[in-house]
Amino acid sequence: MEMTVTGLGVARGGIVVLEGVTFTLAPGMALVLRGPNGIGKTTLLRTLCGLQPAVAGTVSVAPESLAYASHADGLKATLTAAENLAFWASVHGTGPAAVSAALDRMNLRALADRRAANLSAGQKRRLGLARLLVSGRPVWVLDEPTVSLDTASVQLFAGVVADHLAQGGSALIATHIDLGLAEATVLDLTPFKAALPGAGGSAGGFDGSFDGAFA
Repeated sequence: MEMTVTGLGVARGGIVVLEGVTFTLAPGMALVLRGPNGIGKTTLLRTLCGLQPAVAGTVSVAPESLAYASHADGLKATLTAAENLAFWASVHGTGPAAVSAALDRMNLRALADRRAANLSAGQKRRLGLARLLVSGRPVWVLDEPTVSLDTASVQLFAGVVADHLAQGGSALIATHIDLGLAEATVLDLTPFKAALPGAGGSAGGFDGSFDGAFA
């Protein structure tokens, strides 16, 4: 499943932060978004996933092909790890086999019967990312997926992404971490940064005081 983005403009708080964003994400490809804090990476990903409207341009992709992993882990604290994955498997119409495979692939088998509330931050993150594996969806949209992960878990997740790409999936990833993906292409968002309102696009004054506050 291919994603084609053409001339996209996105806004945060009613102010355009990126404009003219254009790229193609093909099956088997990983595209890594880079740029300074506040440039609009999260805003772009949310717009691509239909969580907020674009201000310009087009996104060509089947919405049901997307699986989005944001900063939130999307877990129910009172459910066990296995129960959380079973819930998402039911949402996506996969099944117990997908849950079992996800537990193994994300090294969560020993934690299957532990409530999410009792997991460490890193374990919760791995469980949240395991939802991707039960989604059955080919296009993964990932916002800083390695937050709270130790080095071994980062390598584990990088292997999961590599396997997904090898099976014809694709991944759009906002991250400052090198995941070591040979298939990855980097897209620097700096050239797409919109001029700030005000004299000559100056970042001074009120708007400038918040520059870089949001990703």
